[in-house]
Order: sequence, then structure tokens, then C-alpha cells
Amino acid sequence: MLRSPRGILPAATDERDRIGTSMTTKRWWRGAVIYQIYPRSFLDTNGDGIGDLPGIVEKLDYVASLGVDAIWISPFFKSPMADFGYDIADYRDVDPMFGTLADFDRLLAKAHSLGLKVMIDQVLSHTSAEHDWFKASRSARTGEKADWYVWADPKPDGTPPNNWMSLFGGVAWQWEPRRCQYYLHNFLVEQPDLNFHNPAVQQAQLDNVKFWLDRGVDGFRLDAINFCFHDAQLRDNPPKPAHLRTGRGFAPDNPYAFQYHHYNNTQPENLGFLEQIRALMDRYPDVAALGEISSEDSLATMAEYVRPGRLHMGYSFELLTDDFSAAYIRGTVEKLEASMVDGWPCWAISNHDVQRAVTRWGGDAPGDALARQLVALVCSLRGSVCLYQGEELGLPEADVPFELLQDPYGVTFWPTFKGRDGCRTPMPWRDGAQAGFSEATPWLPVADSHAARSVAVQDADPSSVLNAVRAFLSWRRAQPALVEGDIRFLDTPEPVLAFVRTRGDARLLVAFNLSAAAVECAVDVGAARALDSPGVDAGTLNDGRLRLPPHGALFAALD
Repeated sequence: MLRSPRGILPAATDERDRIGTSMTTKRWWRGAVIYQIYPRSFLDTNGDGIGDLPGIVEKLDYVASLGVDAIWISPFFKSPMADFGYDIADYRDVDPMFGTLADFDRLLAKAHSLGLKVMIDQVLSHTSAEHDWFKASRSARTGEKADWYVWADPKPDGTPPNNWMSLFGGVAWQWEPRRCQYYLHNFLVEQPDLNFHNPAVQQAQLDNVKFWLDRGVDGFRLDAINFCFHDAQLRDNPPKPAHLRTGRGFAPDNPYAFQYHHYNNTQPENLGFLEQIRALMDRYPDVAALGEISSEDSLATMAEYVRPGRLHMGYSFELLTDDFSAAYIRGTVEKLEASMVDGWPCWAISNHDVQRAVTRWGGDAPGDALARQLVALVCSLRGSVCLYQGEELGLPEADVPFELLQDPYGVTFWPTFKGRDGCRTPMPWRDGAQAGFSEATPWLPVADSHAARSVAVQDADPSSVLNAVRAFLSWRRAQPALVEGDIRFLDTPEPVLAFVRTRGDARLLVAFNLSAAAVECAVDVGAARALDSPGVDAGTLNDGRLRLPPHGALFAALD
């Protein structure tokens, strides 16, 4: 049954927005723990080997038992699945492989009954090549949709109009013989970029956002939100020196890393569109927008995108890298804190696009202590948090052989880069065939290493990572300094990461040992009382000496 549209309220005034709230907004998202669900891999209920919306409904009680505040569901919209749903052919309908709109309404109602907010992906910068808009646009240079996508004439020699590269490898321009022009695709060739310089395109996407707000969702994760606008002059991107071609998740064998991406994304015109999104969302109570940002300086862009009147939150890929040093984590957070004077960050160390954190930061045998620590660490930084499904189980990266790969990104760059399939394998729910995910052969294989870490196994073990995460999230909820407090880092030697979180009179010392060996160091914080913080391997603090076990942590109240 279709939910009745929620009440629509007047837009927030400038003064209300300046202080970050309104009379109708409870700001549930500040400090929230948001659980990301990748629907293809969560639970299959119809026996086709692919997860679906009814599977999410069936497991929402489990999600609620974790103590999270919200769920973020990756795309479930109608799509030919060239990029597994991030190529949308119809923004307002559910792909049959995932279910129906009625299934989504049931999901929404069940989540709300459990106290969970529901955020969904919105992929606004590009569509599928199978979208009706693109079919109309590619057919001729005239017509209502002719300039809804980024079209450009070739150079006199027939080559593409500039040097822009696709993130997934190769030139970002595809020839279209019907128009005798190239179209832009920052991602796969099946994902043509929309022309946001056309106001009609902006309005059409705002209308799609409104469709889901009216249906009752509580917010959006805005995919690649800094890619909406391109440089209207189509200027070439400048080359990047060879020694700077790594980082941000790009391997040096990907030509996308060979240039500074100054013109194919993150254009100043995008700020006005973000303000339109915010103005629309301010008409609805208790909703939030989380922008995914990947630019040449993602932290600076994030700070700019979450200023008053724009997005509620932003996150980037800075903690989705290989560097697990205390210096790197501190430097990343401090750089953002110095620039983000008004907004609110969100942090993630795992998602559907990167190698799972316990493998990325712990190697082939990470152990449970690291898994427990990583959840506590990301949930102790200032901001909101995205936890990826399976992170609460300490799942390592799955090894998917080349012949079973599904991700075109991985197929292209194998074997240097194995793609994103290793973090997308099915959730292990119990022992037995396909770990309880499906009665059929799943779209990706269930990893043998995951079966022993299934939900059923860990649920029955009081010392499991799963129960540690539950205990820690429950404890964190009662610590206002961790949920919304300020952050100040302390000078400690590697591998110790230490900081103080403060909210009002509540001050917490937080310290983590990022190594697999016990450490000891001095901390100058004055009088402190160690707290009984469940879910972590706890250290001690006596006479200014901090002692932490391997991958241990300490939480202490400061006078």
C-alpha cells in the first residue's frame, strides 16, 4: 500500500539554517550510525541468487538489534545493471529483480516501526543509456531532450573534443553516429552524463528526489554528487606528475590518475544545485542529505558542500585508503576540522567500492581485536558514521577468481586491481549451503572465510565481534561527547592515536593502539577515570602512563 505523503512544511529560514536546525528538524543524523545495505548481497528470498527488498524486510530486526540509527540502501531502481544499479533507467520504480514499489513501502513501514530511519541512494549526475531521456537525446540534435546530456562535436580529425578520461578506464567520450557527436561518460560508457547546465535537467532530478521524499524516506546518500556539472568550455584537464598518480583509490595503471580533474567535475555551478536540493528538503521534517565527494581535494570540497544552506553531511574516500597510521588519520581529520567550520562530517572505512577494512588495514590474518577496534575507532571520530554490511561481523575481503568476477572495473584492470566484487559477496547468515543467503547459486560466490563468521555463529557467542559491536554502539549512544562533541588530538607516538571529545561538561579521552603489539606511552591529560567501555580490548591509564593491548582502546572521563 502506498504511504500517504508526509506533511510538507515551509522552507527553513536563513536564521534557522545558520544554526543548523529548525523548529521541525530533530537532527537525528548528527552523530548517527548509518548501516549500509547492498541489496544484491543482503538476502535472496525468491531463489534467483540475488538479494531483494523482501530480504531486507526480513532482516530489519537484525539490523535494529545492532543499535544503529538508520539504514542506507544502495540503488534498487530499474536498471540494466551495467554498474549494478548505479546506471538508472527509471528513478521512480523498483527493478523487478529487487521487488516492487509495494515491497519498498513495506520496508519503509517496518524500518520506521523499529525506530530506523531510511536513506536511499540517488545517482543524479548520470543515467543509464537505457533511460528514456537518453534514448530521446541520442536520436537527433533537435527535440525536447536534445541537450539533456553532454554532447560535443569532434575535433577536425575526428577525435574526442578534449582529453577527459573515464574513471573506469579509457577516454570519457563515446561516439554516437545518430548525432555524429560524442557524449560524455565519467564512468562506464553505459552511464552518460546529464547536462546540468540545462535548468530543465536540474528540475527533473529535483522532481525525482521529491518523489521519494513524498513517499516517506528520511534522506539520501547522493552518489558522486560533485560530478553533476562539467566545464562548459570543455577545457583540457592538466597532466599530473607521475609521482602523484597514486592515492584516492586509483592505481598508476589507470589513465584517470594521469591528470588533475579540474574541469570534468566539481564545478562552481554545482553549489547552486546543492542549494536547490537543500531548499527542497527543508520543506520536509527530519530528513538529511549525505553527499559522496571525490575531487582533487575532497576534504576542501566536503567542507564547501556542507556549509549552511547546502548538504547536511558529506563524506569522502580519505579513510578508505591503505594508510592506517595514526599520523594519517589524525592529519586527515584535523585538515577537515580546520576547513569545516559550519558543517557536519560523516566517516566510513568500508563500503561497496573498496577492499574491506580488516583486510586493507590488517592483512591476511587481521583477527577479531582489529575488527572490534575499527568499529569503535570510526564511531569515535567527530561526525556521523557509515557502517557497511558485514563490518559488524569482521568480514575480511573475499577472494573472487577472475572467471567469477562481475565488476567491469575489475575485469578491465585485473590482476593489478581486482575490482569491487571482493567486498560485495553475500552476507553469511548461518552455516550451510550459501551461508543462508540464497537457495540458488548466488551472483557472487560466498567466501569460505565468511561461513565461520556468520550471523548465527556470532550471535550465539558472547565474545564475538558482532556482540562486541552491539555492546559498543549501545554504550556510545549514552555518551553525548562521542555522539556530538568536539574533537582535539593529543601528541602521542605511533602507533597510538589519541584525542579528546568534548560536549558541554562531558570530556572523554579516547586512545587506540593501531598495532598488533602492546604499547605504552605518556599522556598529559590531568585527572582521568577509565570507563567501562564494552566491545573493545581495554587498556589502562595510571599516573599519566597509557598502556594499550594489541589493537586495544581506552575511554576515560576527564575532570
